[in-house]
Amino acid sequence: MLVELLRAIPFGLETIAAVDSRLVLPDDILTHIFIERVNPTLYGRLSAELSLARKAKTEDWVLCFGNLPPLLSVNGEISVFLQNRYLVDRLSSSSALPIKVRLRVLIEWVWLGLFRNRAERYFVQTYSMKRLTEERLGVQTICAPFVPESVMYPDVPLPCKSVQFDFLYVASGEAHKNHKALISAWAILAADGLYPSLALTLASEDAPELVAFIVAECESKRVHIHNLGKLPHDRLLEIYRQSGALIYPSSFESFGLPLIEARSAGLAVLASELDYVRDITDPEETFDSRSPLSIARAVKRFMKRRDKTFEPLAIGRFLDQITRRPVT
Repeated sequence: MLVELLRAIPFGLETIAAVDSRLVLPDDILTHIFIERVNPTLYGRLSAELSLARKAKTEDWVLCFGNLPPLLSVNGEISVFLQNRYLVDRLSSSSALPIKVRLRVLIEWVWLGLFRNRAERYFVQTYSMKRLTEERLGVQTICAPFVPESVMYPDVPLPCKSVQFDFLYVASGEAHKNHKALISAWAILAADGLYPSLALTLASEDAPELVAFIVAECESKRVHIHNLGKLPHDRLLEIYRQSGALIYPSSFESFGLPLIEARSAGLAVLASELDYVRDITDPEETFDSRSPLSIARAVKRFMKRRDKTFEPLAIGRFLDQITRRPVT
C-alpha cells in the first residue's frame, strides 16, 4: 500500500520519502521521488527522526505512514496513518506474540500516547479503528479506506473462472491470524467425511513452526490444504479468481484488505463475526473465530451440507438408558 501511495504522488510535487532499507521500490517511483533509506535499527530510526525535524518546513505536509507521530517537534502539517490495532485496542492481547514483538508494541504504545499531539490528524481505514483511536487518544481521526488501484479497478473479466481451490485464506503467520483454529476446523470436516481444499499464503521462513504443523496435520488427518507461500500481488489476484470463496478467521484486524480483494474478484466471504469484518462487508457466513467447530459449521452451511439435527431426549428414554444393562 505504501508503494501504491508513492506511485500516486504527482510529478512536480517535491517529495522526500524515508523508507525501510529492505523495501523494494519499482523504477517508476524512483524517477520523481527522493528516497532516503532507513536501516531497521534504533540508530537508523533516531537518525530518520532527526532528519525529518531538520528538513520539514512550515508549509510542508508530513505523513507518518508507520503508526507513530514524530518523536521530535517537527514543522509542517503532520498526519499519521495508523494501521496497527494493537496500539489502540485496550482489549487486544499481545501475549501470543514473540517477546521482541511484544516489547516493540509496548514501546510504540507508550510513544503514541506521549506524543499523540504532535500530529494534527490521524487517518485510519475502518470505523472500528476510528472509534478505538478516538477513545484511546482523544484526537481528530478520519476514516479513509484507500486501496491499491488493482483492487479498485480490476483488469481481468471476473465471471469466467475455473475453481482450483474451494477456499482461500490470505494471511501471514502471526498468532492473531488464527491459522491453528482454521486447520482444526478442517480436521473436524475431515472427520465428518468432508474434504474441501484450502489454499494458504504462508512464507515458510516467516512461520516455520506453523508451516510444519500444517504439514503434519495434512499427513495425519488427510486434509486438503495447500500452502502457496508468499505471493507477488499480481499472482495473488490470479489465485483469488481461481478460488471458490475466501475464509477469514483472523481474530482482529485494523483493515482486512483481503476481504476487499476477494469481493473485487467476485468471491463469497466466510469470516469472523467481528466488527472489523462488518466495517468492510456483509459475509455470506460468519462464525466464532475462537471455535474450530463454529468455523467448520459455517463451512458446512456454505457447502449446503446439513449438520446433525438436534433431537431432545424425553426423560423416560433417558431413564431407560441409565437402567439398561449392557449386553455382554
